[in-house]
Amino acid sequence: MGSQNIWFTLLSSAVIIVLLGIWTYKKTKGANSTTEGYFLAGRGLGGGFIAGALILTNLSAEQMVGLNGQAYGTNMSNMAWEVTAVLAIVIMALILLPRYLGGAFTTLPQFLRDRYDEGVRRLAVVLFMLGYVFVTIPSTLYSGALGVMKLFDVESLFGISYTQSIWMMVWVIGIIGAFFAIFGGMKAIAVSDTFIGIGLLVICALIPIMALYQLGSGSIAEGFQTMATNHPEKLNAVGSSTDSVPFATIFTGMIWANLFYWGTNQYAIQRTLGARNLAEGQKGVLYTGFFKLLVPVFMMLPGVMAFHLYGGKLSSIDLAYPTLAANILPWYLQGLFLVVLLGAVFSTFNALINSAATMFALDVVQPWKPHLSDAKLLSLSKWFTAGLAVISFCVSPLLMYAPDGLWELIRRFTGFFNIPIITIVLIGIFARRVPPAAAKVVIVFHVITYYMMIWGTNHLFGFSLEINYIHVYGILFITELIIMLVIGKLYPTKKAWSYTPHPKIDMKPWKYALATAVVLIGLMFEFYIVFSPIGLAYEGGIVSPLFWPALTSLAILTAVVAVWAIKRWNDKYSRYIEKQNTVQAAETSINEQLEAAEIRK
Repeated sequence: MGSQNIWFTLLSSAVIIVLLGIWTYKKTKGANSTTEGYFLAGRGLGGGFIAGALILTNLSAEQMVGLNGQAYGTNMSNMAWEVTAVLAIVIMALILLPRYLGGAFTTLPQFLRDRYDEGVRRLAVVLFMLGYVFVTIPSTLYSGALGVMKLFDVESLFGISYTQSIWMMVWVIGIIGAFFAIFGGMKAIAVSDTFIGIGLLVICALIPIMALYQLGSGSIAEGFQTMATNHPEKLNAVGSSTDSVPFATIFTGMIWANLFYWGTNQYAIQRTLGARNLAEGQKGVLYTGFFKLLVPVFMMLPGVMAFHLYGGKLSSIDLAYPTLAANILPWYLQGLFLVVLLGAVFSTFNALINSAATMFALDVVQPWKPHLSDAKLLSLSKWFTAGLAVISFCVSPLLMYAPDGLWELIRRFTGFFNIPIITIVLIGIFARRVPPAAAKVVIVFHVITYYMMIWGTNHLFGFSLEINYIHVYGILFITELIIMLVIGKLYPTKKAWSYTPHPKIDMKPWKYALATAVVLIGLMFEFYIVFSPIGLAYEGGIVSPLFWPALTSLAILTAVVAVWAIKRWNDKYSRYIEKQNTVQAAETSINEQLEAAEIRK
C-alpha cells in the first residue's frame, strides 16, 4: 500500500470513527449516571439494538481471523460452532431469557446467589474473570492486531520485527478500546454496535465476492465453479474423526458449550438483560440466530478462497483472512475495512470490560459494602477494569505461539469454565433441592479433571488421552450432572428453592417467537445439506442429484411446522410464561407470609 493510500485509509477511518462517536455520545448522554444505566442501558433496549450488540459481541476479529484460518488450513467442519449455536439461541430466547428478565437479574452470578449461596456466586465470578483476562480479551486484541499488521505491513512501515509489531498493535488497539469501554457504558456499546454491524455485513459480503472475481479471472461464476469443483473436500462441514471438529461432537459437548455462551456467559447475556420488555429481548436473541447462520458464508468461505488463491504458502493459517483482505480490497475501501475490523475488536473488548465491571461492582463490591453510592461503585469498577485490561495486554501477544491456530486455542481454554457454569445453572433451575455444596464440588472437580484430560496426563505422566476436547466437554457435563444429582439425593436442602419473579418490564412474549425458532432450526439443517457430500462437497460436480430434493423437502417441512407453531403453540406458550411470572409470585408471597407468621410465634 502506497504512503498516500495509507494516509487516506487512516484519515477516512478516523473520520468515520469520530462521526460515530459523536452520534453515540448524543444518543447516550446522561445514560451512565446510575449502575442500571451504565450496565444495562436503563433496561430500554429494543430488539434491533440487542441483535446488533449480540452479533458484534460474538463476531469479533477472532472469528474473522480464526474461522477463516481453520477453513484455509482444514475444511468447513468448524462451521458447527456457528450454525449449531442456533439451538442454544432458541433455548435462550424461549426458556432462559424469561427467567432472567422475570427475576430482574443484572448478572448471572446474582442468579446463582439467589439459587445457591454467596460462595457459589464468588466462584462463578472468579471463573468468569480468569476466562476474560487470560482467554477472551487477549484473543480479541491479538486477532485485531494481526489484521491491522497485515493491512498496513507494520513491520516494514516501522522497521521492526514481527514480534515487536504484535506487541505494539495489541497495546495501541487495547488502549483505544479501553478508553471507549470504560467511559462508554452499555448503551453506547449497543448503539455503536448496530452501525458497526451494518459496516461488518457490507465488508464481509464484499470480500468473498471480490475473491471469487479474482479466483475466476474476472468471472464470479467461474470463481465459484473453481471453488466447488477443485478440492471440494474443503467445503465439507461433516467433520471426520481426524478433523478439529468431528461431526459427532455436535451431539456430545458442543451443544453445552454453545448453550454456555448464549445462555449463561455474562458478556453475551448482559445485552439481553437490558431489553425494554420480553418481546424485544426475544426478537433481539432470535434475530441474532439469522446472523449466525451467515457466518460460514462471510467468515469461512473466504478462507477456502484464500487456499485456492495462495495454496499452502502462508506462514500461519491465521494470516489467511488479513492477507486476502489486504490483497483484494481496493485502497478506497480499506478505510472502511479498518473501521469494521477495529469496530469488531472494540465491540467484543468493550462488552467484556463492561461485563467485568458489572460483576466487580454488583457481585464483589456491593455485597461487601452495600451502602456505597452508584457514583462510587462506578468509579471503583472503572479502576478495576483498567487494571484488568493492562493484564490482558501483556497476555495477548503470547498467543502468537499457538501451534494449532488462534481458534483452536480459544476453544480449548474456554473449556475450563464453560461446562461447570452451564451445569450448575441447568441443575439450579430444574432440580430444586440440590444444595450449594454440589455446585462448589463440581466447579473444583471440573477445573482439575479438565486439565488432566487435556494436558495433565502428558505433562505429569508422559502420555496423552487421544480424545477430542469437545467430547471431553460432553463427558464432563454428564459426569457433573450425575455428581450434583447424587449430592442432591444424599444431602437435599430442607426447603426446595423456588423461582421468585419480580419483573421490572412487560413479560408478554413475542408472538412470532416460536415460529422464528422453527425457521432457524430448519435453516440450520439446510446449511448442513449445502456444506456436505450431497451439496457443495460432492466429488462428482458442483452438487449431487439429491441436493435439490433434500433442500426443497426440508423447506416445505419447516414452513408447515412454523405455521403450526403460530396456530397451535403460541397461546399455550404465552399462558406458560404468564403463569410462571404470576402464580409463582403469589406462591412466594404466601410462603413469605407464612414464614413471617412462624417467626412472630
